[in-house]
Amino acid sequence: MNVLKGFSLAVLAALFWGVAGTFAQFLFQQRGVNIEWLITIRLLISGICLLLYAKFSDKTELFEIWKNKKDAIQLVIFSITGMLAVQYTYFAAIKYSNAATATVLQYAGPVIIAVYLAFKNKRVPVLVEIAAIVLAVLGTFLLVTHGDTSSLSISGTALFFGLASAVALAVYTLQPVKLLSKYKSSLIIGWGMFCAGIIFSFVKAPWDIQGVWDMQTFGYTAFIVLFGTLIAFYFYLSAVQIIGGQKTSLLASMEPLSATILAVLWLNVSYSLIDWIGSIFIISTVFLLSIKPKKVKIIPEEAN
Repeated sequence: MNVLKGFSLAVLAALFWGVAGTFAQFLFQQRGVNIEWLITIRLLISGICLLLYAKFSDKTELFEIWKNKKDAIQLVIFSITGMLAVQYTYFAAIKYSNAATATVLQYAGPVIIAVYLAFKNKRVPVLVEIAAIVLAVLGTFLLVTHGDTSSLSISGTALFFGLASAVALAVYTLQPVKLLSKYKSSLIIGWGMFCAGIIFSFVKAPWDIQGVWDMQTFGYTAFIVLFGTLIAFYFYLSAVQIIGGQKTSLLASMEPLSATILAVLWLNVSYSLIDWIGSIFIISTVFLLSIKPKKVKIIPEEAN
């Protein structure tokens, strides 16, 4: 039953992220909503809500983690290099390209995880990891060049933020593993979001609102904050606790598929055959990494 719960949470998180990414593209490109403002407001609101959930539902002592200096430092690092980084780079990639491309590029993250752990454990990558690396590089090449080395199909800025979001996703998945083994995920994510939101408030104040606001703007913003942030991030890390980072990353590959399909059908994003091939190459790396020998882990054993 726990395994089924973990699988369900991972799939739902992926779907919510995919839809939220497409909604964000709409808000940035058709309603003029400021990307920094959206990140600030979603982090602050979601962080506060999760901390309240941790307090009253999980019966957690909110300031428990701050009493341990080492854990507090790790939490601050996670807030900046994990929570804030993964959100900003992803939404910036959407702003400068589209939800489909940004989401697919982010899913080079599991390959980065595999390579990092291979170096950390001082071992040579196994065959499936090498194949995943080749597919990720080839898929990215096709996605950003369409096979023409003389030009990019997306801007250099979009490519930078897309690849940066893949690195941020890897950090977000790996960095809080030890904290999650000691504290409730609602506490870690809640404080991570709230601290990141406070920090980013100095970049864009939550009361400095821009854009055209109508029912769609309000509705999509609410979905991004509640389902695409609060619930999705909680579901994802909860799934990591239940079924481990490897299986969670595999199931989360539904995010780029849902984002791509929605962006193409709803926002009329142009997505050619080459784009689909490149996307499939990148997404397939998650499946490749899931079938490696049991003795090789994508996520440290503490995550399982």
